[in-house]
Amino acid sequence: MRTTELLRHEWTVFRTRRRIVAMTAAILATVLLGLLLAYGVGSRSTCSEGPVEVPCPTELVGDTFYFAHRPLGENGSITVRMTSMTGIITYPPPDHDEIVPGLVPWAKAGIIIKDGLTQGSSYAALMVTGAHGVRMQHDYTHDTAGRPGGVSPQSPRWLRLTRAGDTIAGYESADGTQWTKVGTARLAGLPATVQVGLFAASPGDLTLKRVLGGSITESRFAQATATFDQIGLAGAPTGAWAGDSVGEMGHTDWEKYHRAPGVVESNGALTVTGTGDIGPVGTAGSHSAESNLAGLAISMIIVIVVAVRFVTAEPSTGRVLAAKAIVVGAVALIVGLISAAIVIPVGTRILRANGLDVIPVPALTGLRVVIGVAALLAIVAVLAVAVATLVRRAWVAIPVMLALVVLPYVVAALPLLPDGVAEWLLRLTPAAGFAVRQTIHEYPQVLAHYAPSEGYFPLPWWAGLAVLGGYTAATLALAAARLRQRTAAAQPAWR
Repeated sequence: MRTTELLRHEWTVFRTRRRIVAMTAAILATVLLGLLLAYGVGSRSTCSEGPVEVPCPTELVGDTFYFAHRPLGENGSITVRMTSMTGIITYPPPDHDEIVPGLVPWAKAGIIIKDGLTQGSSYAALMVTGAHGVRMQHDYTHDTAGRPGGVSPQSPRWLRLTRAGDTIAGYESADGTQWTKVGTARLAGLPATVQVGLFAASPGDLTLKRVLGGSITESRFAQATATFDQIGLAGAPTGAWAGDSVGEMGHTDWEKYHRAPGVVESNGALTVTGTGDIGPVGTAGSHSAESNLAGLAISMIIVIVVAVRFVTAEPSTGRVLAAKAIVVGAVALIVGLISAAIVIPVGTRILRANGLDVIPVPALTGLRVVIGVAALLAIVAVLAVAVATLVRRAWVAIPVMLALVVLPYVVAALPLLPDGVAEWLLRLTPAAGFAVRQTIHEYPQVLAHYAPSEGYFPLPWWAGLAVLGGYTAATLALAAARLRQRTAAAQPAWR
């Protein structure tokens, strides 16, 4: 039988009413569950946790800090000496009623040039951080390291930012005489007048709470305070410093009754206190495009059952095995394409219509996720055919497939295992293929819980798909070899 005739025959065998209904149910499982969850989520969130929302074209950002500022022209600079940086952290475990002094690793204070006071607007900042030394950061996702170490009255830090049109350069010094360039940023489209000044911010302190075998994150209030003196401005008119909070702050009891965010001027020195963060927002408090794929595991279970039961009779040859794999893989590919192409864009629109933030992704990334989900289902279907051919029993093949592919993903995605164990499961098992659904990024300069339970896969999408593809190719080859052995054993010996 020719290849086209063989494929046509297997397609005729496959397209029974039960299988078509089952594959339709697989589509509905992903689409309906994803859309129902999108409709059901209704807690309000904003791009930057403040009253003014701005479009974030490539990344959902946080932009909350206290800002002592003055206007700056197209050419100018700010130079300061930073003499101290302190802070507090509330409710660190296990003493949940205690307030302790300290700085979270990415607490930050320093100098900043910003396109106004609107959240999400362009900026460049040179700062000292809680545990990562001097950094120059701009436009939320860009981060350049300077010298390590902190700041104290005995060991102050000098910081300088210069503006020449759209170009901002950052410099640091230990004595105010010898300067080292930290980095340069080009902020296209800066207006003639921007705001320049001193800032302080501190993201919440993240702690992990044990849940079953895994952990979930809890955020603790944190605050940073920095003192600056010997402040020099060039290219800015003389006048008093204005103090504003970019984003909302000042609502906690600590801020109301102990130290409020703001700026205090004394003997030529400015002390700035603030909370919040400037940078990308991770999964906490936001949603990602792939969060609409909650029903994908259910769809995969249906595809596995259909694929295994399609091999009701053992394939007679490797060509028949290949034809069955192609037919069921093609159908699963279509199921994945339809499911993802509907639920991702529609679910995203529903979430945004509910007033929720969805981390933006480029169009090509969204297309990659749709195609990746389809490829994931297709390859898993082919793997199921190969496993069913090897074990020759549906009641064995289905649990084996669930244990190999679905179970590792579920226990890793839910906080049921320690992070390290979950990460290795998603590296070494066929469940690594689920990495195709990831769109969120891991930023070293952002304090977050980078774990599978938070949507961060240990492998990039292409590597995860390669792991799954490797398992499938090896299992398919082994199944074909077993078929050849059985065929040879069934033939009578030559006499």
